[in-house]
Amino acid sequence: MKAQRLSARNRREEIARKAISGPKLIKERKMILEVAILDVIPGEEERFESDFSKAQSIIASMPGYIEHELQRCIETTNRYILLARWETLEHHTEGFRGSAEYQQWKTLLHHYYDPFPQVEHYTSVLP
Repeated sequence: MKAQRLSARNRREEIARKAISGPKLIKERKMILEVAILDVIPGEEERFESDFSKAQSIIASMPGYIEHELQRCIETTNRYILLARWETLEHHTEGFRGSAEYQQWKTLLHHYYDPFPQVEHYTSVLP
């Protein structure tokens, strides 16, 4: 009985240690999360999605790019959220935005936005 309690206690302590220390990936490499709320001109959603499917290969080819996803809002159907993960802030703000490929991205997508999106960057606080 005492051995079982000790074993259960050890498991709880191990779980607590892992929760506090977090995954190794987060400790070794802090990613940047780019968040952009995209309000698309009403009636242009289908064309926007089609052009975004073309444009995503541009962003995916950039140095420092990790992954992205585009989500459509349920309540406001012409609103999207773009979540993109980058190795560093500079990979997005200087590398991607300063590239010739970004001009192609702008040509494909920027005319759909009204108003122009605010983009913010986040870093993980807790795992």
